[in-house]
Amino acid sequence: MKMSDVQGVEIPGQVDGVFDSILTLEATAFLAALSREFEGRRQELLKARQAVQKALDDGAKLDFPSETAHIRAGDWKVAPIPSDLQDRRVEITGPPERKMVINALNSGANVFMCDFEDSNSPTWSNNLNGQINLRDAVRREIEFTNEKGKHYTLNDQTAVLMVRPRGWHLDEKHVLVDGVPISGALFDFGLYLFHNHEALKERGTGPYFYLPKLEHYREARLWNDVFVFAQDALGIPQGTIRATVLIETITAAFQMDEILFELKDHSSGLNCGRWDYIFSYIKKHRNHPEFLVPNRAQVGMTCHFLNSYVKLLIEICHKRGIHAMGGMAAQIPIKGDPEANEQAMEKVRQDKRREVTAGHDGTWVAHPGLIALAKHEFDERMPGANQIDVVKEAVAITADDLLQVPQGTITYEGLKINVDVGLQYLEAWLGGNGCVPIYNLMEDAATAEISRTQIWQWVRHKATLDDSRTVTPDLVRETLEEVQSELSERLGERYSQGCFDLAAKLFLEMMTGEDFPEFLTLIAYDYI
Repeated sequence: MKMSDVQGVEIPGQVDGVFDSILTLEATAFLAALSREFEGRRQELLKARQAVQKALDDGAKLDFPSETAHIRAGDWKVAPIPSDLQDRRVEITGPPERKMVINALNSGANVFMCDFEDSNSPTWSNNLNGQINLRDAVRREIEFTNEKGKHYTLNDQTAVLMVRPRGWHLDEKHVLVDGVPISGALFDFGLYLFHNHEALKERGTGPYFYLPKLEHYREARLWNDVFVFAQDALGIPQGTIRATVLIETITAAFQMDEILFELKDHSSGLNCGRWDYIFSYIKKHRNHPEFLVPNRAQVGMTCHFLNSYVKLLIEICHKRGIHAMGGMAAQIPIKGDPEANEQAMEKVRQDKRREVTAGHDGTWVAHPGLIALAKHEFDERMPGANQIDVVKEAVAITADDLLQVPQGTITYEGLKINVDVGLQYLEAWLGGNGCVPIYNLMEDAATAEISRTQIWQWVRHKATLDDSRTVTPDLVRETLEEVQSELSERLGERYSQGCFDLAAKLFLEMMTGEDFPEFLTLIAYDYI
């Protein structure tokens, strides 16, 4: 334990050498001020999430809040869009690893969303090095040389930088303020803003963020109050900070107008966080057998509940004068198999064509090899910087539309791929890597969350496979052992040197335990 020079702040994590340059006395004092101002409200909102879950468990049905009907009916818009955020047709995402930051900024995408959340394993080293990498990138001082001597620097033209801090539910255990771990969200946000707001202004841009995992408009209000407080504390004009909210929880889908309203002066729109949205849909209804969801491979964006959420998000964003961003294409170009690669790329084309036709103003990709393909689909159908002003036929989305259970089958293959991918991802995360290529897809924590939540739901309600077997804890255990055996044979020494045994132990408990952990990362964080 290291006592900081800031009163009441303890730093169990190592802070020396290069880390001293990022966790400075002044930056630490700023973080402490944020924590003292907002930690109590954060805890209250996390308790409110538990109350919502209990109500749903007891039979309540999600609906649009009656107390905010006047906001939904009101004639208002968010603040005007900054000039460098007008055109966001293709955004690339990835963790704050040094080479990744350089390559993503150079990729040709309009925006790089640097992620301290689902694609980052939040080790102390990853988090602090990530902040150093962004500080250097903002100042155009970032360089990297790999083990083969290849040197990486920034191009003259780079993507606009946005940063995704962790969600409200996550702590940063390596910094204690008055004996309490600081919010991971405030840590990530605060360090980036403190060190970079002046340099960003000098370069004609600003501190732009993506906000994950919001479950209620009051959580957006908390973020807005954080922004106001931080801007005042640092002498930044109000409205400088801009934030796009990921609508990746089923509860937030019923409060999109309200979320934009709370962030009105700091909003840069909403995004369809599709994978976490499916995870949240299952999680919130996990105790009700009528909400059994089929194999996740069968739950695509054309399913009624997902298509309804997309239509509603686009209509709300455009009504309020701001971007409606599409979801992630996780495919990785497949080398050595042209036929398989073309099939994968065709899925991306169809997905991006669907998004731009629906009215989205931009989309996400996980790999630079998809940028040109995604841009082509948007360029063909969206000649302007965005299509916020394009008039579309009004939609009438009801609560039933957003809650309609997707149809399909539950198969042993679906069970096994959930176990397989979830195990591989968790093992990599425990080893410090949160962005993992698995079976030609770039996976992050959302994939593992869907996988284990779906299996827990199937076990809980004794789901029947298409071969008439029942999903039981024993079947899940046997499947996990089969997957472990296959991975051990395929990976050889890599398997024995990894964290697979620990990952299997944790993942099995998450899939079959009586209690349901709200987030996989909350359990696994104790082991990194």
